Amino acid sequence: MVTFSFREYGENLGTRPLGKRVREQLLPLIEQNSCVVLDFTGVNVVSNSFADECIAKLLLEMPLAELRSRTTFKGLNPIANDSVLTALRRRHLTIKN
Repeated sequence: MVTFSFREYGENLGTRPLGKRVREQLLPLIEQNSCVVLDFTGVNVVSNSFADECIAKLLLEMPLAELRSRTTFKGLNPIANDSVLTALRRRHLTIKN
């Protein structure tokens, strides 16, 4: 198990360009490890744009079931949690249709 710390990218994660950069670093870790802890400890804000670009677009690389089995979340505050869940739901619906 390996931990990916989002705090290294700032306390406020808000833009698509940052989300893309982080996703490009995160994806190889997920592909090379059986379980990656997505650690948001110390992160105050996760915008919908960042959540979609960084987390939800991982669904373009692997099915939701695989993403769930290979990752776990840690340290998300309630508002950031809502942003991530909303982005995953929307992206999953887009892919299914």
